[in-house]
Amino acid sequence: MDSVIKLSYHKRLFLMLLAFSWTIILCFVSFQYLREKQYRSESINVQLQLYNLHLLATIDEGLPYEDYIATKEQPFDDLRVTVISLSGAVVYDNMISIDSLDNHSMRPEVSAALKKGSGYHIGRQSASDGREYFYSATKGERAVVRTAIPYSASLHELLRADWTFLSIMIAMSFVMGVFAYYATKRLGNNIERLNRFAAKADKGEAFDEAESFPNDELGSISNHIVKLYAQLQQTIKDRDIAHEAAMREEQDKIRIKQQLTNNINHELKTPVASIQVCLETLLSGINLTEEKKQELIERCYANNERLRRLLEDVSLITRMESGSLLIGKESVAINHIIDEMKDELDIMPENERLDLHIDFNEEVVVEGNLSLIGSIFRNLTENAIAYSGGKNIYISLIDNNEECCTIRFEDDGCGVDEMQLSRLFERFYRVDKGRSRRLGGTGLGLAIVKHAVQFHGGTIAVSNRSEGGLRFEFSLKK
Repeated sequence: MDSVIKLSYHKRLFLMLLAFSWTIILCFVSFQYLREKQYRSESINVQLQLYNLHLLATIDEGLPYEDYIATKEQPFDDLRVTVISLSGAVVYDNMISIDSLDNHSMRPEVSAALKKGSGYHIGRQSASDGREYFYSATKGERAVVRTAIPYSASLHELLRADWTFLSIMIAMSFVMGVFAYYATKRLGNNIERLNRFAAKADKGEAFDEAESFPNDELGSISNHIVKLYAQLQQTIKDRDIAHEAAMREEQDKIRIKQQLTNNINHELKTPVASIQVCLETLLSGINLTEEKKQELIERCYANNERLRRLLEDVSLITRMESGSLLIGKESVAINHIIDEMKDELDIMPENERLDLHIDFNEEVVVEGNLSLIGSIFRNLTENAIAYSGGKNIYISLIDNNEECCTIRFEDDGCGVDEMQLSRLFERFYRVDKGRSRRLGGTGLGLAIVKHAVQFHGGTIAVSNRSEGGLRFEFSLKK
């Protein structure tokens, strides 16, 4: 099967424009040629008509016209002069015997002269001598005078159009063709680029040509289309990235929930098992002393309290992770929370509390949740009391501006190994697991602190103090 050669848009447009322009030029040149030829014919006819009129004047005066024809200077060489009566009969011809000539009333130039007074005809072959002539006839009062010039090289030269004009028109058409080629090439290239863009857009591919479109109407439209498509591509890309991030976040949530569930199950086993052992012992009917029964009941109560705190902490973390919009906010004065915590510490037994030192030189108010902000300070304090082994807690206001406040919470205890600092905020992570369980810790205190700080748009960091103990530094947005 023969392959079909498809011309580019530029070439098709150029050929169409070239054909259109050449059609116009050829029509104009043809019209100009015919007009110039008519003008030259009429110019020759005018000269012959003048001669005819002089000859008719001689005839009308009754003078011998043969002498006039023989002696008077003629406008052209080989001029044939014929005198015809008004009825069309030839009465004189200076070249042909009148006996061989028929009636001339139907000759085009003679017929026109009889009707209009004058007429001419170009290039008709004479019936008498077979030559072609340029005829011009003029009607007088007594006769019609017809003069004729043989259609010779000299007459051709007289009737020939001026080819200078034609040459100029051809040169101009060539220049216009070159201009049209480059103009259509530029336009065609832009159309082809748009076609490539449409093909890539149809496939959803990026249009990454660095060259911009020209600074004209088509270029402006093209640039706008490409810009809109690029914005659409970027929007789709951003949507896909956001979707992937959302999917990863959802997967992380599922993983964290599974991990949380597993950790909760693990944490529940010990207190539940302990309660079950104590209750089974009490219900077994074994003779126990009142002191032993009281010990078992107290152990059940302690493990039940541990379960209650664990469930409260898990519920709080779950609310912060999946129900943040349901947690209300209000204006919270942090100074009041710290003062209340100081009052609570003051009434605790001396061996179960630490001395609290407050360095807040101004009132700090944030828009947040009172319970969550209180849990930050409560869990940090309980963590210091349970695990630091120190005697003092220091709470200082580091910065307070229109956007946020920065607070430092420190203790003077033993600190934590540097390798374990980064894991302190993990759920159920314990530096000393056995000691933590004995003290009733759930392993969620510092995780709650981190989530509460993040809920209020802040960050938290932990480090060891050079003089001993831990330093928590966190910010809360206003």
